Amino acid sequence: MRDLSKTRMTYSSAIEFLYGLQMFGTRLGLETTFKLAALAGNPQHQLRFIHVAGTNGKGSACAMLESIYRAAGLKVGLFTSPHLVAFGERIQINRQSLGQSDFIRLVEEMQEWLKAFSVAEHPTFFEIVAVMGLRYFAEKQCDIVIWETGMGGRLDATNIVTPLASVVTNIQLDHQQWLGETLAQIAAEKAGIIKPGIPVITAEDKPEPLRVLVETAHRNRSPFTKVSHEDLNRSPLDTLQIPLAGEHQRLNAALALATVQALSDKIPVSASAIRTGLKQVHWPGRLQMVRPSPDRTIVLDGAHNPSGAEALRAALLKYFPGASITLLFGVLRDKDWSAMCRILAPLARRICLAPVGSVRTANPEELREACQRLNPEAEVHACSSLEEALRWTTNDSLVVISGSLHFVGEAMEALHISPAPHENERALNEWAGVP
Repeated sequence: MRDLSKTRMTYSSAIEFLYGLQMFGTRLGLETTFKLAALAGNPQHQLRFIHVAGTNGKGSACAMLESIYRAAGLKVGLFTSPHLVAFGERIQINRQSLGQSDFIRLVEEMQEWLKAFSVAEHPTFFEIVAVMGLRYFAEKQCDIVIWETGMGGRLDATNIVTPLASVVTNIQLDHQQWLGETLAQIAAEKAGIIKPGIPVITAEDKPEPLRVLVETAHRNRSPFTKVSHEDLNRSPLDTLQIPLAGEHQRLNAALALATVQALSDKIPVSASAIRTGLKQVHWPGRLQMVRPSPDRTIVLDGAHNPSGAEALRAALLKYFPGASITLLFGVLRDKDWSAMCRILAPLARRICLAPVGSVRTANPEELREACQRLNPEAEVHACSSLEEALRWTTNDSLVVISGSLHFVGEAMEALHISPAPHENERALNEWAGVP
């Protein structure tokens, strides 16, 4: 990695520095993050957090919480991952992405502190970005930070904070190579964000992972709230339409509402602010519907595991019953793509498989063979690039783009829905890799 610390950085050179951090791979553990945060002045001690973990829906739940507290007049930090197009999406205040000048300054600060580490203990990309976020939110004196885990929870770099509330959206099979092969093992990792006496709120209802969450909360003497579909019939959700499509998003809204209510003694929020926040929430790439012309609809959904694919399938059957669907699908090979194909392929009349712009992409030809078996009546085509796939679907009235948030981010950029300030910042999402 080239030493960029001797000269004044540009935005491009700061991005290049982050690219160079990929050589340090992924590390699960908190020691390095605690040390880096201490060098940065322990900014986490100056902030209040809501810590959000879970397999699916945690980004949407974070967006809802952010929107509610912002509607209440607070300055709200939002830390999420991955980004769809631009790195600054990961670190936002009142939904304004991290600006280029602040980004450059934070990277320069990090470079100084990184000199305290040997090569063997050098912080990873995600550890550095987490501390950058903490530093920025503390500098800007955020009233509350909505703080999403990267992967897991117990050993995730975000777990150096003590939050006001610990939220676990749900537990599904994903990242098994890191988190465990069973729902109980994965739940134990996610439950690692639970702190003594801190309220826990979840929408999980499967017996095995729910038992782990309940037992962990009990050991920590943490008040426990479980949200269910019955909560959707209570005010204000019984009459409120939220902009994010899908029944699963209504459950995420109930989870956000329960979290706000659990913290009402610490951060009071009026009923009108709750309604306004939920009515105005925005979270791109999740069942996002774009209409480039009156007779053409593009649905962008970053479903990246079987549970996400099931939610997408249910939404398509609800919002587009009987429609002729073209599925444009790209997925990472370390995901359970065969199950995702089994869920989504039967819905489509035409299917186009394309590579994700990642070294981890699944082979479109393998996907084509699987989809053809699962839906022999469909026209199935394998493309060499997303651009070719978009050309192939130009005349289709309903196109669903899914399989990976990486893939959806590429499509958003290619369709000019969301421009990037620097070429291919999406590749920074490669920090996780595989073990």
